[in-house]
Formats: sequence, structure tokens, C-alpha cells
Amino acid sequence: MEAIGIVDGNAFSFSACPIGDLRPLIDEYVGQLASPIDSFLEDHILGSAFYAIRANADAVIGYFAIFNNQRLTQFYIRDVWRKYAQSLFVRVIDEFAVKFLFVPTCDESLISLVIDQDYAIKKQAYFFQDSGLEAAAGGDGDGDGDGGQNEFRLAEAKDLPVIEQVCVDFVGDYANRIGRGEIFVYYREYELLGIGVLERSRLVDGLGSIGMFVNPAFRLQGMGKAIIVAMRGWCKAHGVVPVSGCWYYNDASKRTLESAGMVTKTRLLHVEVVRGEAAAERV
Repeated sequence: MEAIGIVDGNAFSFSACPIGDLRPLIDEYVGQLASPIDSFLEDHILGSAFYAIRANADAVIGYFAIFNNQRLTQFYIRDVWRKYAQSLFVRVIDEFAVKFLFVPTCDESLISLVIDQDYAIKKQAYFFQDSGLEAAAGGDGDGDGDGGQNEFRLAEAKDLPVIEQVCVDFVGDYANRIGRGEIFVYYREYELLGIGVLERSRLVDGLGSIGMFVNPAFRLQGMGKAIIVAMRGWCKAHGVVPVSGCWYYNDASKRTLESAGMVTKTRLLHVEVVRGEAAAERV
């Protein structure tokens, strides 16, 4: 699909484009974010259809991405063309019949464009980053109560049956994830206390989203905190910058991440495009 319009003597057009062709612009976009995003949003971005924004037939001045034909996940205009961002943004929303947006608050430009339109905004998630402060595992998370030590390590093929039994479909695809080095196990002797998950960013080199799942039989004993602390330590030792996220209304996960040394200053917003009479009622 291609749309063409004339503004101030400039002819602007939108056209489908392979994500690889937009990599320099994507790197620019990531570089201007105030803080990193996690794998939940990244998966939606990478699963989107990408479109180049061109000026005067050839110059690529920006891009946008739409997930599942209805959710805008990216909108970026280079600074020298930013005076046209408002009008181009509205055209994208209208001409591509966008219904929803994912907007991280670390993207100052996009959140400003959304606020201009008075769309309906709901809170979707917290994004966390490493505080840089040391955090002890605490509670029962670093020993067995009898002087023994729990074991934290990368998962191996032999761990697959118990992971599938305990964690069921928490993230799924466990065999391949183990092969890619994304799953960590946390044991007390032969009991699997829980797992850690590391998803390396495909947009930002050296960034990795961390998460955990605790065996239901060992919850409320500090295991979640212990796993995140161990994940942070592993990331630091291997040159990975850890980030994380949780649903905005999951207070338990938020408390666990914060107790383990992760901090949040970024939110992910779920935005609904308001049109017609509904838009008039909001004015």
C-alpha cells in the first residue's frame, strides 16, 4: 500500500519495506529512547509489518510498524523532518485504519504525538532496568536452612522433563530455549525451585530481558527474588545488560523485581484510537 500527499511542496509517501532496509533508522530510534524496552514490546515490534516514510520519491525520512493490521508499534521521523511528524502521524493512523498503539513512555516523540490526539490511554506494563545496587537473595532463597546451598545454573537437556512438569506452558518451547541458553534452573538438591529466563534483544546488542517462574510448592519463600538476583549476577558476569517487565497490575511481580534490585521509570501504554462521536465526547 502506498499513500502520497503534498505538504509545503514536499511529496510524502508510505510504502512497505523489509525491516533490514530500515536498520539504520531503527538504530537511530533505539538511540534516542530515554530507557530500554523489554522483550514483550520488542516481540510485537519485530512481528510487525514495516513501512518506509519517503519525501520526494527517494529520501527515507522515517518509518512506522503495524502489528496484526491494527496496532501501531513504531513511528519514527528523523529530526530534520520532525516539523511534519504530527500530520504524517495522523495520516498513518487514518489511512492504515490503526485501532490501537503500544507506546513506551521512554519514547518522548511518540507519546507526545498520542497526547496531541486525545486518544484513550490505559496502563499496560512496567519496564524495569538494573539499579546497579547489590541485592542479597534473602529469605530462604540462598540456602536450604541446614547450611546447604541451592544450585543456580544454565539448564541442560537432562532438566527438560522436570521443567516441563513444573513450569508447564509458562514460556513454552523449552527444548529449543535450553539449546539457545535462555533457561536457567534453580535447585535445592533434587527439587526444582524455579527457573530463570533470558531473552536476548534482537534490536539492541548486549541487552537481555530476564524473568522467572517459581515452583508453586515453594512460593512466598523468597525464591523469585533469589532467581532474579542470580540472573542479574549472571548477566553482569557475561556482559549482558538486564531489563525486565511485568503487567502493570501484577503487584507481586513488581515487588519481587524491586526487591531483587530492578527499578522502573518507564511504563508501556495501551492506547486506543478514538474516532468520530467518541472523539467529540472526549473534547
